[in-house]
Amino acid sequence: MASPSALLQGAVRAASYNILLQFGLRMSTFVLNAFILRYISQDILGVVNVRLTLLYSTTLFLSKEAFDRACLSKSVKRDWRQVINLLWCTFPVAVVWCSCLGYVWFYFLENPTKTSNISHYGLGVFCYSLSTIIEVLAEPLFVVGQACLFIKLKVVMLGISQSVKCITTVVLVLVRPDWGIINFSIAQVVSSLTYVLLYHGYFSHFINSHKKKDEDFPLQSIRDIYPRLLEDKPYIDNSLASLTWSFFKQSFLKQILTEGEKFVMTFFDVLSFADQGVYDVINNLGSLAARFIFLPIEENSYLFFSQLLTRGLPVDQQNQDSTRLCAIVLGVILKIVTIIGSIILIFGYSNAYLALQIYGGEILTAGNGPVLLRWYCLYVLVIAINGITEAFVFAAMSKDEVDRYNKKMLMFSALFLFASWLLTTLIGSVGFILANCLNMTARIIHSLWFINGYFLGTTHRPLSDVVPSVPVLLSLLFSLVFTALSERMFCQETSGWQHRLVHVSFTGVCLVLVLATVFFKENNVVKVVKEQILKSKK
Repeated sequence: MASPSALLQGAVRAASYNILLQFGLRMSTFVLNAFILRYISQDILGVVNVRLTLLYSTTLFLSKEAFDRACLSKSVKRDWRQVINLLWCTFPVAVVWCSCLGYVWFYFLENPTKTSNISHYGLGVFCYSLSTIIEVLAEPLFVVGQACLFIKLKVVMLGISQSVKCITTVVLVLVRPDWGIINFSIAQVVSSLTYVLLYHGYFSHFINSHKKKDEDFPLQSIRDIYPRLLEDKPYIDNSLASLTWSFFKQSFLKQILTEGEKFVMTFFDVLSFADQGVYDVINNLGSLAARFIFLPIEENSYLFFSQLLTRGLPVDQQNQDSTRLCAIVLGVILKIVTIIGSIILIFGYSNAYLALQIYGGEILTAGNGPVLLRWYCLYVLVIAINGITEAFVFAAMSKDEVDRYNKKMLMFSALFLFASWLLTTLIGSVGFILANCLNMTARIIHSLWFINGYFLGTTHRPLSDVVPSVPVLLSLLFSLVFTALSERMFCQETSGWQHRLVHVSFTGVCLVLVLATVFFKENNVVKVVKEQILKSKK
């Protein structure tokens, strides 16, 4: 077991590498979308990026998420043979989910072949389901790599596999643009095969080259990668399986909350396939910051908290140094993501039109695209706070608390789905953003209540200093007013590039002002960030 300081440094390095990964993945998606829009219809883009991608993400999440969270939790006793056996259960689980949801996607949902003249939809459903079944074959190795702090491994594997997917898609679209969905289906399967082969190849090489050098490494032979019967122990750890089941019961609800707008679009037909394609492009652009910055921080915060805290133990029975470090890190990270999210909200509001004009031209700016992107900037701030608070909550909760939270997730899901349907019916696609904001706000309130109760009997108050200082708030308010006026004056449809360059210059000056205010007035945050950056380079 690594020391708390080593865990923190590992989490910081992992967050840095994951940020680079997410940036690369999102940028490749944007470039790919900008390219393929010139060769395929918006209808195909909507079917692939919304309908089929939702099938893939849902089956993969339901097949592996619960196992990830349970097997990465800190445990006093952990037999890696039992853990590996449990992780291989993801394969039959994936087969079941893909069979059931694939049937629903093909037979119960509106068939694009009949309504939009899009061929080979059935092949797309099969290939995107198959890719999930293929990818879970690497799940045991993924968890071992995460638990052993193989920081760069996940980044490299996902980076290579997604690069293969993008290159394959581009080549196929150039060579056979008439194939439509077939091109995306082939690229998806090829990417999944690449991902699995890379993981198994890497660990096979690592095991053979490190034999007898690291006795603490859980895999001492290639045979240890695969499941096996144990002579003196049960096949799997019953307590770990029970914890997995607890996480599993909330997985579907969490997936609905995560991909809620796609579920509403898919099952309620509130938007046409073409509108879904345009919405997805803007959604990807708006979520760049969320996936590029906040998602890696959230994932590695959970890894840090889960390795440092023993699940189920009250705070007074935890290691006090670990508890103190968790409180400090939680408070600092919350303030950091709040400041970053506020900056994105302020400057995103006044630059939404220009960003969409540069990226997609009139196809994105002619309608309500700019309004949608402005509201999405608010959503980014909300999900940034929610991600960190829930990372701590899920790491600290006992099994019984996780079970009770499952019931609350049911309420959150019902609230979100109803709000999505109602608001989208009333005000269009912006309703998706507002419904997400309402849902995330409710979850933040619950998480803050849990955190406050968790540290109630201690001297630690991680929530006491989360709001940015008054000078920082004033600089943000000034920037909002000034850049909004600048956009009205210099970023109209008839404005030339010289006027838009003036607006960009004003935006840059205001951004420098905000960053300088943060640097001089948020000393504690700057100090912690500097220290961890220096440690991560050692």
